Amino acid sequence: MNAAARVLVVDDSPTMRGLITAVLRSDPEVDVVGQAGDALEARAAIKALNPDVVTLDIEMPNMNGLDFLEKIMTLRPMPVIMVSTMTHRGADATLAALEIGAFDCVGKPSPGEPHPFGDLAEKVKAAARSQRQYVKPGAQRAPVPAAAVADFRVGRKIVAIGSSTGGVEALINVLQKFPANCPPTVITQHMPPTFTRSFAERLNRLCAPVVEEATDGARLAIGKIYLAPGGERHLRIANASAPHCRLTDGGPVNGHRPSVDVLFDSVAELAGRNAVGVILTGMGRDGAAGLLKMRHAGARTIGQNEKTCVVYGMPRVAHELGAVEQQFPLNAIGEEILKATAARKEGSE
Repeated sequence: MNAAARVLVVDDSPTMRGLITAVLRSDPEVDVVGQAGDALEARAAIKALNPDVVTLDIEMPNMNGLDFLEKIMTLRPMPVIMVSTMTHRGADATLAALEIGAFDCVGKPSPGEPHPFGDLAEKVKAAARSQRQYVKPGAQRAPVPAAAVADFRVGRKIVAIGSSTGGVEALINVLQKFPANCPPTVITQHMPPTFTRSFAERLNRLCAPVVEEATDGARLAIGKIYLAPGGERHLRIANASAPHCRLTDGGPVNGHRPSVDVLFDSVAELAGRNAVGVILTGMGRDGAAGLLKMRHAGARTIGQNEKTCVVYGMPRVAHELGAVEQQFPLNAIGEEILKATAARKEGSE
């Protein structure tokens, strides 16, 4: 049996610290070794207790969570799970934290919520098991291949990408390699509601193509990237003659809504060999079966390799199922997608 994941809970609210502690202690494989009310207390506790994981509030007195996270990642890199309010401002700060090097994020619950903090214990355990080498933000991003991008001629293929834990940094890495005339791209990233709109806006500022949160009926177009809205509906593509986004109701699939499997299933059915499927870092198995359907339908399929994943969960399951045609390190995936979707020299595919 593996040792329990040792976690330090950092939040300026005693009530919130107590709630997080109670949720985590309900899992016998998690051991809450201490609590702290601000960054100064947390720094002393980290030195004294040497936890495996820290849960960290963003808004705190003396030093905010983002500033403290930067210090952690510089002086003592370790897995940190951010705890954020479910607001636009909170989402912006959390996304910045994920780029700095936070392992994952959870939203603070609303009053009366029946299951506060959902899968926090699972995230803590995954963080404790993580072998990630923490680095400064952007340090793993290779330069954009300017010549290759300038010469890129888009073909007829659609790109579908699925990601979860670690996906913020991974998606930025991949999409920053895309030229303004990139292939139509649909993405499901496991993320709380509110966060996906902020993330789409952030990607739109950082990347050459237009990135937007997907809306029902939005037609897939060259130079556009569509991110599934978090939490309420699944993203599919529909209508093979004029592909567009469909946001549909339905329960969680593999514990997620939106689900990567739902997206990949629809792409396999409608696009077949005129698609490229990509599965990036993430916990669990969501997307693995859908990627296998895409490969059986003739699509090209790519997986992120173990060494560069924050969590080698979704890509591992996909690889073991035979869904992944080839694995690549994160820095190579953007260019591989472009190779797989470029028009042939003698004409479009």
